Amino acid sequence: MGNAGHRRVGAALVAVVGLFAAVLAPPPAGAQGEGEDLPVPYSFLTSAILAGIAPYADPPGANDWDCEPTRRHPRPVVLVHGLLGNKATNWQTYAPLLKNQGYCVFALTYGVTPGTPLPLDQFGGLTRIQDSARELKRFVRRVLRATGAREVDLLGHSQGTIVPNHYVKFLGGAKHVRRYVSIAPLWHGTDPTLGLATYGAAFGFPVDELPVCTSCGQFTPGSRFIERLRRGGVVVDGVEYTNIVTKYDQLVVPYTSGIQRGMTNHVLQDVCPSDFSEHFQVVASPVAARIVLNALDPARAEPVPCTLVLPYVGTPT
Repeated sequence: MGNAGHRRVGAALVAVVGLFAAVLAPPPAGAQGEGEDLPVPYSFLTSAILAGIAPYADPPGANDWDCEPTRRHPRPVVLVHGLLGNKATNWQTYAPLLKNQGYCVFALTYGVTPGTPLPLDQFGGLTRIQDSARELKRFVRRVLRATGAREVDLLGHSQGTIVPNHYVKFLGGAKHVRRYVSIAPLWHGTDPTLGLATYGAAFGFPVDELPVCTSCGQFTPGSRFIERLRRGGVVVDGVEYTNIVTKYDQLVVPYTSGIQRGMTNHVLQDVCPSDFSEHFQVVASPVAARIVLNALDPARAEPVPCTLVLPYVGTPT
C-alpha cells in the first residue's frame, strides 16, 4: 500500500474513533456571559468530540434568530458542514469566531434521512446532494426572512463546499449569495470510499446510487453529479469564490481538486509552511481562519499569521 493509501486508512480509523468518542465524551463548556467574547478553540478533533455529546445543539454563537446584521457586516454567514459532520461538530471554531467578529452566524445539519434514530442522526451529508441543496435553500430563505438581509455569505467545509454550488447554480441561489468561501473543497471530485466507488465505476456500477451514503458516490470524479456541476463552468456570475486547500489533505485526493480557475485559491502551506493541517484540522486552523476572515471582509484584511499547527489537534499550548 502506498503513502496515499496509508493516509486514507489512517484517516478512516481516526474518523471512526472520533465518531465513537463523540458519543462518550463529556459535554463542552458553556458559553461565556452576554457581552463577552466566546472562546474560540483551534483544535478540530477535541472540539468535535466534545460537541458530539450534545445532540441537536447549535455551535456557540450560531443560530441566534434575533440577530440583526450591522452596517459593517450586512450579510449573515451560513455554515455548511462536511460528510458525517453536523452543525455543532464541524463549526466549533468558526461559529464563535465569526460571532465575535460581529457577524450573524447560522448553521444547519443537512443530509439526514427523516426518521433516522439517535445517535445515527448526528451524522449528516449522507443523502443525495441535490436534496441537501434543497435543505440549504430552505435554510437560507429562513435566515433571510429572520434577519431582513437580502444576501448571505457561505462558508463550507469538504462536501459542504459543493452542496452550496448546486443551490447557487441550479436552485436560484445566485441572487442570494455574495461571497462563497470553501475549506478543503473538491471541485473536481474525490473518492471518500477508499477506492470502492472508483473501482465500482470501472465495472459499470452507478456510483451516484451507492447505498447508505448516496453522496459518497456523487462526488467521485466522473459521477453524473460532478459532470453536471462542472458542465458549462463551475463559477456562477455574481458570486465571489475563495478556496483554501491543504497539501496534507488525506480525503480530497489530490488536494488540487479544490483549486478551480476563476476563483481565488489559497494553498495553506504556501502561506504558512508550518501549518500541517489535514482535512479535519484545516477547519480549525488559525492560519486558515485569518484567510477566511479576509475573504469575507476584504476591505479590513489583516496579515495572515504563521504558526505551528499539528494534524487533528491544532496549535500546541
